[in-house]
Amino acid sequence: MTDPIQTAKAVTQAHFTALAGATADTVADVLGAGMSPGAIWRGVHPFNVQTGPQGAARAFWQPLLTAFSGLQRREDIFFGATNSIADQSGVWTCSMGHLMGLFDAPFLNIPPTRKIAMLRYAEFNRVAGGKIVETALFCDLLHLMTQAGVGRFPQQTAAHLVQPGPRGNDGLLYSPQDAGEGAKTLALINRMIGAIDAANADPRALTPREELQRDWHDDMIWWGPEGIGATYTIDRYIEQHQGPFRRHLSDRSFNGHLARFTEGNYGGFFGWPNLSLTNSNGFMGIGANDTRADMRVVDIYRRDGDKLAENWVFIDMLHFLKMQGVDVLAELSG
Repeated sequence: MTDPIQTAKAVTQAHFTALAGATADTVADVLGAGMSPGAIWRGVHPFNVQTGPQGAARAFWQPLLTAFSGLQRREDIFFGATNSIADQSGVWTCSMGHLMGLFDAPFLNIPPTRKIAMLRYAEFNRVAGGKIVETALFCDLLHLMTQAGVGRFPQQTAAHLVQPGPRGNDGLLYSPQDAGEGAKTLALINRMIGAIDAANADPRALTPREELQRDWHDDMIWWGPEGIGATYTIDRYIEQHQGPFRRHLSDRSFNGHLARFTEGNYGGFFGWPNLSLTNSNGFMGIGANDTRADMRVVDIYRRDGDKLAENWVFIDMLHFLKMQGVDVLAELSG
C-alpha cells in the first residue's frame, strides 16, 4: 500500500527540485507542473493570498528570481504528516531553512547588496492527487532588510542572525519515521499550547518559569524573527521575549491553526491569523494604540526526550505593523 505521507514528501521534493532550475521567465510553468490550477497560495505581506501557479509566480517567485541570482534552497528541516486539526484535512509537508542567492536587484524596495543574502523561510504544502493544492510560505523580510543595511528595529530585545538548523543536524526526515514518536511530539506541543492558553486566562496561576519548565528544557533556544530576535535558555527567553510580549500586547485571543502536524521529533503549525491582540503599551518601537491587529505565525519545534528543545518562529510582521498604520515597505521608497 502506498504511504500517503511519503508520497506527499516525494511530490514536494520533486517540486523543489524543479524550482531550483527555474528562472523568472519559466517559474510560472514550473509551478504549474507541481501545483493544481486552483491551489491556494498564502504568503506574508505584501504577497498575501494568491490563486494557482500564475498568482504565486506573479506575486512572489518572479520578483524574487529577478532580484536574486543563483537562488538556492538551503533546507534544514523537512517533515510531513496528516493534519491534526479536527475541522481541516489532508497530508502536509513542512520545509524550513534559507533561500540563498546573490542579491543583485531591488526586491520590494529593499536595495540590493550584490552579496550573498539569506532569506529565512518556512513553507507548508498540502498535497492531494499528486499535486500541491495549498501552500503557506512565510519569510523574514525584515531580516533581509537588515542584511541590506536598512534595519528597521534596532531596539529588538533579543538577537538576530542567520539562524542554523537543529542541533544534531537531524531535521531532514525524508524517510518514514516512527509514528509513536510523532504522537509524543504532538501531545507535547498540544500541552504547551494549553499552558499558554491557561496563562492568558490567569496570568497569576503560575510564574513564567513554572509555566515553561513543564514543557521546555532549561537550555531551550527560541529562534525568533527579526524585530524580536533569538534567545537562549528559559530565563533569557522570559527576559527577552515572553515578558515584553505579554507586558506590551494585551487582549490576546487565539484564533486557531490551519495546519498542525508532527513527524518524529519535529512538528509545526501555522495560522491565518493565529492571534489577534492590541499594542497597548508600545511594541517593537511602535507607539501604543487601540487598533486590533493580527499575527500570522509559524512555529516549528524540535522535541528532545520529553521536552521541547528548539523553536523556530516566523511572524508576518509587515502585516501586523501595517494594520497599525506602519507601512515598512512604503518607508523604503520615501
